[in-house]
Parts: sequence; structure tokens; C-alpha cells
Amino acid sequence: MEHKPRSSRKVPMQVLSLGLPRTGTASMQSALQTLGYNDTAHGFDMISHPEIGAPWMEAVQAKFLGHGKPYGRAEFDALLGNCAAVTDMPCACFWEELMAAYPDAKIILVERDIEDWFKSFEATAITELFSKVADVIVNYIEPLIGSQIGPMNRELVYGFFNAKTPDEVRQNARGVYQEHYRRIREVAPKERLLEYRLSEGWGPLCSFLEKEVPKGLPFPRINETAALKVKIREVQREKFKAASVALGRYLVPVAAVGIAMWYWYRK
Repeated sequence: MEHKPRSSRKVPMQVLSLGLPRTGTASMQSALQTLGYNDTAHGFDMISHPEIGAPWMEAVQAKFLGHGKPYGRAEFDALLGNCAAVTDMPCACFWEELMAAYPDAKIILVERDIEDWFKSFEATAITELFSKVADVIVNYIEPLIGSQIGPMNRELVYGFFNAKTPDEVRQNARGVYQEHYRRIREVAPKERLLEYRLSEGWGPLCSFLEKEVPKGLPFPRINETAALKVKIREVQREKFKAASVALGRYLVPVAAVGIAMWYWYRK
């Protein structure tokens, strides 16, 4: 599938919010947009931009399977378009590459109690991504409609969590979570790093980003588990609808040929 970037880069990448999914990434996206980072990347982008599934698959296979060229500044510029900030997966899983590609960007590390995080992550990213319905979509519908979003997300989760099965993802999740935060704290320049929890509100975030605190606006708190499940159902409906259209293109000619052959044999 040909990938067309959402836009060419016209502004510098300014913020890398590298907390793992289910740590408030949707809330962070909303907060960053409120502060003026109008194009902030999030995993939900794939719903409105399914074409980015293919280049993300290239990046995932290069990083975790050693297939192809690893992504660098040029590739991320094309993939992320005009984003001034990033959050959520897949970006958080490419934290090293993004920090190298955008060395002047500020880094935000949002952390959550590990057991609360695991409960939310297990109920969404694991359970939903590897469900029976997801199997049908990944194995049959997405190849039919030319989408790589489902397969890419599965390869990303397996690669990032050093797993080959959903159960191994569960077993490895807490250790990988802790290592992710440890490594970023170890590598990120202290003057460009903000360790942050959503409960702290606007103050520390605005001070770090040198922005004024929005007047009269509470800090956004989005229920990510609920929001993700809504998005997943939306994606599933759209994919089944697209599959019906694609099947129609094949079935109509096949039916026409069948009718023609029936008439021919009747002669």
C-alpha cells in the first residue's frame, strides 16, 4: 500500500510523551493540544489514517525482526507528518529512535501504579487485540481490504514485550514496563525530562513546557479503557463494512459468471 504522509513537516518536533499506553496517553494528547501542540500523535490516529499502518509495520519489522532499514529522522518525519508532539503506542515503543531523531524535543514520562496499569493494559491491549473477533479481522478481513493495522499492532506488542503468545505478553508485561521507565530515566538528559503524574494537574506540565496555565480549564481526564473499547468497536464495524464492500466486488462478477455458465449448459 502506498503511504501518503498526513502533511510535510513544517514545525519542529517539540514534545515526546513516552509513557506507555494506559498511563493517561489520551489525556496527555488532549492536554498537549490545549497547550498549542495541535497535531499530537496518538495510537487512535490509525482510525482516521489507516494508511499509516503500512509504514509502522515497516518500522516494527525493522526494529524487532531485523527486516529492512531501521527508521530514522527522515522516515519519522514522513510518518509523523506535521506532529509537534507524540504520545501512546506505537511512538512510545520507539523512544530511543525518536529521542535520537529529535534531540531537541522535551521528554515527558507519565507513570502510573504498575498494578493499575497492568489491569487496564490487560483488559484492552491484550484481551481485545487477541480476541476471537480480532483473529477474524487480522487473518481474513484486513488482508482482503489491504489493511495492516491489526497485524502491525500484534507484531509491535509481541516485539516490545519479548513474547510469542498473549500469555507471554501477560507474563512479561510488568518487567518490560519497569525496564521502559528505567531506561528512559537513565538515557534522557535531565534538563529535558519531566517525570509526571496526571494528578499533578497543569502546574508542573505548563512550567516544564513554558506555557501559561489554561484559565478555567480543568486538566483533561479521559477514561482510556472505556475510550479505547469504543474506538475498537468503531474500527471493527468499519472493517466489517469495508470487507462487505470488497466481497461484493468479487461476488458480483462470480455470480454473473455462474449465471452465464448455467444458461450455457441449459442450451
